Amino acid sequence: MPIWLIPIGAAYPDLLQKFAIFGIFAIGFNILFGLTGYLSFGHAAFLGVGSYAAVWSFKLLTMNIVPAMLFGVLAGGVFAVLIGYISLRRSGIYFSILTLAFAQMSYNLAYSVLTPITNGETGLQLALDDPRILDGAAGAGLPKPSLFGIETIGYPGFYVCAVFLIVAYYLAMRISRSPFGMALRAIKSNQNRMNYTGFSTRPYLLTAFVISGMYVGLAGSLMAVVDPLAGAERMQWTASGEVVLMTILGGSGTLLGPVLGAAIIKYLENIFSSFNDRVLAGLFDILPSGLQRLLVDLFHPFVGEGWSLTLGIVFMLIVIFLPGGVTEGFRRIGGRIGRARSARTR
Repeated sequence: MPIWLIPIGAAYPDLLQKFAIFGIFAIGFNILFGLTGYLSFGHAAFLGVGSYAAVWSFKLLTMNIVPAMLFGVLAGGVFAVLIGYISLRRSGIYFSILTLAFAQMSYNLAYSVLTPITNGETGLQLALDDPRILDGAAGAGLPKPSLFGIETIGYPGFYVCAVFLIVAYYLAMRISRSPFGMALRAIKSNQNRMNYTGFSTRPYLLTAFVISGMYVGLAGSLMAVVDPLAGAERMQWTASGEVVLMTILGGSGTLLGPVLGAAIIKYLENIFSSFNDRVLAGLFDILPSGLQRLLVDLFHPFVGEGWSLTLGIVFMLIVIFLPGGVTEGFRRIGGRIGRARSARTR
């Protein structure tokens, strides 16, 4: 990726890390929403909990990322059990509202009441006087997260995230194709019929919710791995809404779709938003000056600070013309190519 993303300006290590981390976030969310149809607006809570758990591991135990990630996954799973056990008593819009309420409660607790644990609006950070009982006292400066001595800042951090993205994708594929995954799809198709056949659907839903929370906890811990800081803003409802957009944009219920949706949104947010009039003028510099100025003025509202307007238009077009997301477009293109080949061979 650091090589083939150079032409579109997306080969920066920080952006590549976001591609991988939010890809894991979207895969985890899709296990719940894509397979069961239960729409959660509170998954950002698990993202924040995973980050806090990882940073506390760095502060108390060691800068090795393995314990931090384990604690992040465990914290996400435990928190998902608590939220899921209550929220799954309802379905539809009521379930969505309950998850949103829990996420906002978590955000407010982290921002104010739990300040001794979360450090409030400043965020939880490393300090020279942290005990780090397995590493010992810090040296001249703040230590950096590492994987058995290899620092996870920059491109090494991306490769760590990429490996976990591949593992997360593989596990999601196995879950989707397993009898458990088929049961989740049946719940999405018709939960009442599942109940009539003798299946108790709630344990399946709670298990899917917990697995989803563990995935998101992993994504939160990876955020701390590449940047050892945890803040309450990661629990805001906007982060939960963002992963919904990623999943729908890429293709809900598919394996690759959420990853593509995460990459598209993060690309627009980090690269497309950096475009300005000078960049636009450079793109159209082969045109006559009058036409160049016209095109720059035409596209100006859609770049820079207006990148979200472009995202809104793209999302609208996808929902209208490709309800199955970007992956549906790939399937249509593949189908047409296949039909064209078969027609030539006749």
